[in-house]
Amino acid sequence: MAIYFTSGTTGFPKMAEHSHCSHGLGLTIPGKYWLDLTPSDMIWNISDPGWVKSAWSYIFCPWIQGSSVFAHYMPRFDPTVVLETLTNYPITVFCATPTTYRMLVLCDLASYKFKSLQHCLSAGEPMNPQVMEQWKEKTGLDIYEGYAQTETVLICGTFKGMKIKPGSMGEAAPCYDVQVVDPDGNVLPPNQEGDIGIRVAPHRPFYLFTHYTGDPEKTASSQRGDFYITGDRATRDEDGYFWFIGRSDDVILSSGYRIGPFEVESALLEHPSVVESAVVSSPDPIRGEVVKAFVVLSPTYIRHDQEALTKELQEHVQKVTAPYKYPRKIEFVEELPKTVSGKIQRNELRNKEWGKA
Repeated sequence: MAIYFTSGTTGFPKMAEHSHCSHGLGLTIPGKYWLDLTPSDMIWNISDPGWVKSAWSYIFCPWIQGSSVFAHYMPRFDPTVVLETLTNYPITVFCATPTTYRMLVLCDLASYKFKSLQHCLSAGEPMNPQVMEQWKEKTGLDIYEGYAQTETVLICGTFKGMKIKPGSMGEAAPCYDVQVVDPDGNVLPPNQEGDIGIRVAPHRPFYLFTHYTGDPEKTASSQRGDFYITGDRATRDEDGYFWFIGRSDDVILSSGYRIGPFEVESALLEHPSVVESAVVSSPDPIRGEVVKAFVVLSPTYIRHDQEALTKELQEHVQKVTAPYKYPRKIEFVEELPKTVSGKIQRNELRNKEWGKA
């Protein structure tokens, strides 16, 4: 039916082919149970039309559920325009990336009243618990997180009515058997880190993409044993909630420790000086690699002593996470590289670090 390009966060974008089945039936579940759309709803999904999320949330899900959609042309993202739009129009469902919410909570949200807004969602990257808490505190609205790929439609989500566990991407979508598996494709017990896998044997779910167009080797390599491997790592708790660690390529191996970038980034965001951060590995002659953080500062902290602020942030991360996880290197930047869909391109930062070695 359609071919979509992946977002290219870890390399050159791939072409993922989808069938009529994966969209006609597969998008019923996120539309009804995650987006929680009804014929009386109006959804505003902030995503570039070049991203598969736009097709899902602007065409197929609302179409299947009989909902209306709201569109707003913005040459560039402006948080004030977003907040004014949510105030002035009868939008009931709002879906955006974590980057969008991170910028919105920096505004004076008390100045805006969302009379119609009922349901807020986040997708594209893991949502930091601190941002969820700030949004809830300032607007009274929860953020429901979803986890998906161009290849899969919705894999996990916190669905309406479920308990929200900040930092978790929710439970498996009803259409999939999702597990955390080891390098041999064996299912791991709760709270053990592994690769996120979707069971494809004995029957491949029709919600899943058909193949990577023109790349049979890549298609074959995405399967391990009975599972399609997403390339992301996570743990799963006793309640069945999944907790994102990072892309397999993004996990940092330092002095024998495995460190997921998301936890360090979330810890940094708890500090009032940090607006955004991206954590990658950086070469080190003794430890092999160490944690490096690229940090975008809040305007009020730009003129602070950077050496003192670096030490303060390092000590903060040590207290919030663990002593071995703190960023031994910190670089302050004006902005982070992102894909057209708003995802942070950690691979670009990592390549820059290792290119210097």
